[in-house]
Formats: sequence, structure tokens, C-alpha cells
Amino acid sequence: MSLMLYCADIGSVAKGNFGWARLAVDDSGVSNIPSTGLDIHDFANNLVSDFTDGHRVALGFECPLFVPVPEMPEMLTSGRAGENNRPWSAGAGAASLATGLTETVWVLDRIRRSVGPDFEAHTQWQEFNKGGLFLWEAFVTAAAKAESHDGDAKLAVLEFHRKLPNPENHNAIRVVGRVRSLIGAAILQSGWSSDLAWLEKPCLVIKVNP
Repeated sequence: MSLMLYCADIGSVAKGNFGWARLAVDDSGVSNIPSTGLDIHDFANNLVSDFTDGHRVALGFECPLFVPVPEMPEMLTSGRAGENNRPWSAGAGAASLATGLTETVWVLDRIRRSVGPDFEAHTQWQEFNKGGLFLWEAFVTAAAKAESHDGDAKLAVLEFHRKLPNPENHNAIRVVGRVRSLIGAAILQSGWSSDLAWLEKPCLVIKVNP
């Protein structure tokens, strides 16, 4: 069962600012050349096809997928440990987060409708090794940005591949305390799970540096 690495560069579909990449990794860890695209329908259709063919799928989104909920109210919009000068609550992070609120649900919903209830979603790598869907966040730093949206997604899947076989050893964000999981809310709304614990689940963050 091969591993399929996907990433969506979140952005306005109407304005052509959405891009994606797919990287196939065989059982020996060898990868092919990434395929890329700009159409969100093609993205969802490829995901469905890989599920139908029995592959494991690791799906990343380049936008904040969880945010901290600290006890101190003055820290509520502070960046996550590891974001440095690009906090989730400002600039590009806030814009992509807002766009990702709808696009993550749309993609997950399209997959779920097509593949049915036989697959589970995961944010823990060891659980995912049994199969299903693994969800992760891509963090492409400003200095590492490509010249296109699908180029950013390509950089992310290649970086994820470099972190195998244990990507969780390379998590770019240190979780301190409680979080609000945006990807968890998307999982619930799209019917992948009914477990409300998803609302407090962080996920792996793979950072792409220059």
C-alpha cells in the first residue's frame, strides 16, 4: 500500500489562487516526481481515486489548522511556539486561516461523499500507519515561497517526504496548553467523525525553510 502525499496551497479559488501537489511514495520510500495543479475539483478527484485504489493518504493544507487557547487573555492572539515572526493571527496567516475555514470542509466533504464511512482520519502518525487519512499543516516560510501556488504545495510535499519515515520528529510547532482545532471542526462537519475531541486536536506542522 503506497503513501500518497498531498498538499493544498489555500487561496481564493475564484481568483486562481488555489494550488495543489501530489507525491506518490512507494513502500521502499522512493518517490516519483510531484504532479501539480490549480483546479480544486481535480484535487478532490485525485484524492478520491487514491482512496479507491487502496492507498494511504496524507493530506496537508497550507494554512493554520489549529490555534492556541491560552489561559491569559492578553495572549489570545499570540503566535504559536515555532511561528517566530509569522503568527497565525496576523497578515498572511490570518488571511489563509479564514479562507481555509471553508476550503478544508469542501475538500473533506467531497472525499467523504465518494469513499464512504470505511476510512478514518488521523493526526497521529502511528495510528495512520494502519491506513486511512492523515491530516497535517504545511508552513511555507516567506523566504521559501515559490512563484506559484502549486509551486508552494510542491515544496511542502517534498519537504514532508524528506521528513519520512518519522515526520512527527520534525514538528515545527510546539503545542503548549489547549488548542482550538480548525481542521478538527472540518472533520466533524464533513462527517469523518462525531467525536467532539477533534475540536481540541493539534496536528503535525511541516515547515519549509529556504
